[in-house]
Amino acid sequence: MPKTWYAVHTSAGHENKVKDVLTRRAQVEGIWNLDIFEILIPTERELTTRAGKRVERDRKVFPGYILIQMSMSDDAYKLVKSTSGVTGFVQSGNKPVPLEEYEVRRIMTNLETSKEVPKVSWQKNDTVRVIEGPFSDFVGKIEEVLTDREKLKVLINIFGRDTPVELEFSSVEKM
Repeated sequence: MPKTWYAVHTSAGHENKVKDVLTRRAQVEGIWNLDIFEILIPTERELTTRAGKRVERDRKVFPGYILIQMSMSDDAYKLVKSTSGVTGFVQSGNKPVPLEEYEVRRIMTNLETSKEVPKVSWQKNDTVRVIEGPFSDFVGKIEEVLTDREKLKVLINIFGRDTPVELEFSSVEKM
């Protein structure tokens, strides 16, 4: 049987647990590398600010889903369906729908790219609170994101006027 990628729906927040349990069960049943080949949880690196500190973290690209490369044998299908935390395959009617090869390639390429350059979570028009410096506790709206310099141009209302202020990523937090 050909090996193909399938999207499997899991309980929210249990993707890693499902991956671990499924991998272990497939190894115990003797179908790992026979019917089930790889399990992937697509994530991307993201820069965020927590309590004034810049933190890099992994963010799930498809929360509630894992991707499984497998041969659709009866044993593999039953194993996946009966794993705790799995709510089912993405399917049409009652038949699991394999992902297209180009979709999987695009996901893999995007994942490789996002590992090299963390995604910045700041966007124009986001509302932020300044957490350090002379404008501490002021609230403003992002006018421009200067990713290369890790700075934001924020409009802060000072004396009744919106004033553009350039701030470090680490000196603001999202509201």
